[in-house]
Amino acid sequence: MASHEILGGKVNVYRRGGLTWHCSASVKGQQYRTSTKETGLEQAKAFAEDWYLGLRGKLAAGLLKTEKTLAEAARKFEQEYAVITEGERSPKWVEGHSIRLRLHLIPFFGKMGLSEITAGTVQDYRVHRIGTSTTGRAPARSTLHDEVGTLRQVLKTAIRHKWLGHLPDLSPPYKTQGKITHRPWFSPAEYKQLYEATRQNAKEPKNPYFRWEAEQLHDFVLFMGNTGLRPDEAKQLQHRDVTIVEDPESRQRILEIEVRGKRGIGWCKSMPGAVKPYERLCERAKPVRGKGKEEVVAKLPAPTDLLFPGNYLKMFNNLLDAQYLKLDRDGKPRTAYSLRHTYICLRLMEGADVYAIAKNRRTSVEMIEKFYAAHIKTTLDASVINARKPKQRTTRARKMPRAAAPPPLHGNEAPQPRKDTRTGVSTNRLPVRSARLAGRS
Repeated sequence: MASHEILGGKVNVYRRGGLTWHCSASVKGQQYRTSTKETGLEQAKAFAEDWYLGLRGKLAAGLLKTEKTLAEAARKFEQEYAVITEGERSPKWVEGHSIRLRLHLIPFFGKMGLSEITAGTVQDYRVHRIGTSTTGRAPARSTLHDEVGTLRQVLKTAIRHKWLGHLPDLSPPYKTQGKITHRPWFSPAEYKQLYEATRQNAKEPKNPYFRWEAEQLHDFVLFMGNTGLRPDEAKQLQHRDVTIVEDPESRQRILEIEVRGKRGIGWCKSMPGAVKPYERLCERAKPVRGKGKEEVVAKLPAPTDLLFPGNYLKMFNNLLDAQYLKLDRDGKPRTAYSLRHTYICLRLMEGADVYAIAKNRRTSVEMIEKFYAAHIKTTLDASVINARKPKQRTTRARKMPRAAAPPPLHGNEAPQPRKDTRTGVSTNRLPVRSARLAGRS
């Protein structure tokens, strides 16, 4: 490789086997390279000198970026995050960060220096995302929240490597608190309507070939409504994870379940209504095709088999549509996750302790109060809300009776002093007639 130095070794002009010359220089510890697009050495040196002086001028004017860009920090974040969180975050969650960076964040912030990302530029990004939506609708609040969360993780990576001094304020300046909404759930009447429909479907399925799936769906609805597990947690349950025990307090049979899912490994105790569906699951033999085309073998579940090995999504949605239960009052679609929301709401309506529900459901009290307790009417005590202060009777002034006339005097009887009817004080003042009679005597 042919190489030449100019300006006292500050600029290097080189050629790598091609016809054109390239040049490189270091400014403020940052390496810069470009092509001179010249085939002659002298012309290439002249271009390289002008190019280097232009870099120094940009540096003096503050136009030259000598810091890491967000694109570089994003590459570092993706390398670290997949390795550090291996086994603690699902591959789908890790992939979500990469998708948000590739589609939205890097195209907008990629060429910016890390110090240029401020609260103002992040707000510009929110406006840009809403204005350039390809679906004709603004991105959901949760979508923007996740994208800004990914940006925050990238900036924290830059802080750890001392590429950035501090984390800017990334909170939205307006609409800091959204409307109070509730997640789709089944009211007690709707839940009863649902499991009665699944029971009828299990007894008389439209296609007898899917009888086993219809029976499984009925027990799935009852099991989820009495345990409140997440659908992904229920799909991972094996028969060895579930034990029927007697609750020492209520003397009723319940299920103790070892759960594996979003929050790792934990325990859950069910309502008594989950025992019967689980016993039916244990006694129900699954039809398995034999070696012959028409040969079907019934196989009881083993301890390592899944509780719900099939997929009943299509049948479940068809039943919801047939019963007019697919959409709730606000037009939100109900899914299998709505059975978990139903469990939590029914427990709150029965007066269960919020902390106990959060611990048993492996979530936080804040989440329950935000998404469930806000719309449960039983949390409002009407006797306290409608309390009234007792009314006090107003005291009216009594009318004082007029003073009675003094009785007539007989003979030489001296008049008695009378009392003032208002003050009750005796007075020695005598009527004129009484004084004259007293003087005569």
